[in-house]
Amino acid sequence: MSTLESFPTDWQRALCIVAHPDDLEYGTAAAVAGWTAAGKEVTYLLATRGEAGISTMEPAQAGPLREQEERDGAAEVGVSEVHFLEGFADGVLEADLDLRRALAREVRRFRPELVTTLTHAESFANGNLNQADHRAVGLSVLDAVAAAGNRWIFPDLLAEGHQPWDGVRWIAVSAAADPTHTVDVTDTFEQAVASLEAHREYLAALGPDYPAPRDLLGEMLADPQAEGRYRWAARVHPR
Repeated sequence: MSTLESFPTDWQRALCIVAHPDDLEYGTAAAVAGWTAAGKEVTYLLATRGEAGISTMEPAQAGPLREQEERDGAAEVGVSEVHFLEGFADGVLEADLDLRRALAREVRRFRPELVTTLTHAESFANGNLNQADHRAVGLSVLDAVAAAGNRWIFPDLLAEGHQPWDGVRWIAVSAAADPTHTVDVTDTFEQAVASLEAHREYLAALGPDYPAPRDLLGEMLADPQAEGRYRWAARVHPR
């Protein structure tokens, strides 16, 4: 990670796309806090409400609860626009045409210059196995951005009034094993902790042995080259 470049800053609108509530809070929110403080427009888009994520709670109850926790966590880093796809269930997402179309629709609607997502690799940078929903969304984001800019793909989106958008300049993939760019998040670390802490019920259900948000993020974001500082790393794909 010694040769990571500084993350681009010459953009104004970002769309952060993940599968579940809390996915963005494991690192990306720290970067988001800096972006919103700088006046950039950041929107969150989640494929599901995470309704299958609490084993002790029925999905009908867990979904609305986790949706609100996501909104609360987003507010801690300056994000007020939090949207959820309709018709996709937690735990059984597939990288199919339905998901690609739904994501392409939202890219056309929000017209971002930067799109962020989680890695679609089988493993995270720390070697832990990635989850199926993360992989499905991460891969679909790459394809949806391309589809959003091509008027001949998903012509039904044109009929809905969603004009093509080929203005995405970068796709940033976090938690990848081979990052290319970095953001210094030392000054926003506390906001990132508060953002993850907002997922109170979800974290409580993980049990007392699960690391506290401060400890977990401290380990995930620690800068190996500068003690006491933090950084968020992502693989950036120029478009």
